[in-house]
Amino acid sequence: MPDVILPVLDEAEAITWVLERMPAGWHPIVVDNGSSDGSGDIARRLGAEVVFERQRGFGAACLRGLQTATSEIVCFMDCDGSLDPCDLAKVAAPVVAGEAELVLGRRRASAGAWPLHARFANFALCAELARRTGVRLRDLGPMRAAPRAGLVDLALADRRSGWPLEMVLRAHTAGWRLAEVPVAYLPRSGRSKVTGTVRGTLQAVHDMAGVLR
Repeated sequence: MPDVILPVLDEAEAITWVLERMPAGWHPIVVDNGSSDGSGDIARRLGAEVVFERQRGFGAACLRGLQTATSEIVCFMDCDGSLDPCDLAKVAAPVVAGEAELVLGRRRASAGAWPLHARFANFALCAELARRTGVRLRDLGPMRAAPRAGLVDLALADRRSGWPLEMVLRAHTAGWRLAEVPVAYLPRSGRSKVTGTVRGTLQAVHDMAGVLR
């Protein structure tokens, strides 16, 4: 069964819901990126493997999870309640079947789940990605699946918010087949720290633009 890498920074309000909805037999790896609200302790009590990453940043946390994972296929997803772990199986299915090497969950947002500024930034980055590389995606969403060994070989270098885009770019350069699967996108639990805020969105765009350059 796949390992599921969950970067976590102060997600105590959502982490129980997320872990309780994890597919049976799948192995959650919670990467605590400096939480002060006991997120890691909650995850451990619920049976998740918990590791710590001192370097702040989405990419740093994802890399730590990847280094910890041992399954042939790994999945990534946010742990803020905006993504439903029940969708993981259909995201991983094309990788399991050998139909694609990288599958991204294309977010179908419910009311209030995806702020306009974050939606526009995602659209603009996807358009620029298509213009520069010919890769046509509708979403650079955080729920995704890929072979673990292949991801290690891609040697992703970004340690902040550019990690998701760098994964797509390096996968494309390596000749991977990319695919998208629709997933539900829900209003997150607790305070938003990245794309739910204008400042966080600008930081993500800055990091991803640097990866494109």
